[in-house]
Amino acid sequence: MQTNFLSQQFNAGSLAENSTACPANATICDGTSCVLPDDNFNQTLSVVLSTVLTIMLALVMFSMGCNVEIKNFLGHIKRPWGIFVGFLCQFGIMPLTAFLLSLAFNILPIQAVVVMIMGCCPGGTASNVIAYWVDGDMDLSISMTTCSTLLAMGMMPLCLFIYTKMWTDADAIVLPYNSIGLSLVALVIPVSFGIFVNHKWPSKAKIILKVGSIVGAVLIVLIAVVGGILYKGSWVITPKLWIIGTIFPAAGYTLGFFLARLAGLSWNRCRTVSLETGMQNTQLCSTIVQLSFTPEQLELMFTFPLIYSIFQLLFALLILGGYRLYRRHHVKTESDVEKKEQKEDSKSSAKINGGFVPDEMK
Repeated sequence: MQTNFLSQQFNAGSLAENSTACPANATICDGTSCVLPDDNFNQTLSVVLSTVLTIMLALVMFSMGCNVEIKNFLGHIKRPWGIFVGFLCQFGIMPLTAFLLSLAFNILPIQAVVVMIMGCCPGGTASNVIAYWVDGDMDLSISMTTCSTLLAMGMMPLCLFIYTKMWTDADAIVLPYNSIGLSLVALVIPVSFGIFVNHKWPSKAKIILKVGSIVGAVLIVLIAVVGGILYKGSWVITPKLWIIGTIFPAAGYTLGFFLARLAGLSWNRCRTVSLETGMQNTQLCSTIVQLSFTPEQLELMFTFPLIYSIFQLLFALLILGGYRLYRRHHVKTESDVEKKEQKEDSKSSAKINGGFVPDEMK
């Protein structure tokens, strides 16, 4: 009954603003977006790549765990101020931002719902890889991702109930608790093995970490490319969702960083919280969307999770590039200061050494 209500609500004159033509073989096309029929190639490719990506993801999370000190990790659990700040960002800032963007752009109710679902999702594992490359607090990053995934089982229904009731009945949204549970297991088990390896064989853990960080970077790009191939039939979509998909992750990164700074966290933890806030579990969002809506409704918002994932990756790479440039200049400046201090120390002790100053200090 709810589905029929939604269909009637969205079909009455809501598609007039879009006039882009769809491909001739599209199974669903009302001028807003299109969904192409599945073919055997796509189905086979999906199975193969899903298997490969799952294995790669487990290896990456194992390597990320190799950078976690069990003492520091337990310290974050016992004194969870950083985790609490991340919780406020993840289930406070992001759903509210999604709600405000939906209102500001006056998008269709079904599109507002998918934006809200994205805003209520927990953090994605890609944030752990980027956090490593920007010298973030890996202990905090792993603990935040784990806790947000665990808390999502309760916080997602609550946030969706609060924010989506003006557009639809929250009962119409199917939350795949099995998928959330699998995400949690796929995160906790490899990370636990990594923490154990780091505790027992720290020298080997460093090697594993370097290899895993490179594999992780490749994995992030590969997921984006695979998404573009598998969902190539649904790229024609209202420009408003493209704009929201661009603004949303940028707002998450920015607001997360400033809230962490206001909370008094150190700079490396601010970077960590920022990444955990802006990088959402887009795969979970896609699963919820596909389970909750009919094909006729999917064509209005099917691609939004992919749009978000592309721009969250793009902005994360910009953050990484900016930090690396800053760090290169910062490290150079620090080395110059150290040389100057060493030179002054040598000159100040020249009288004691009979006036001798090493050539490299002159």
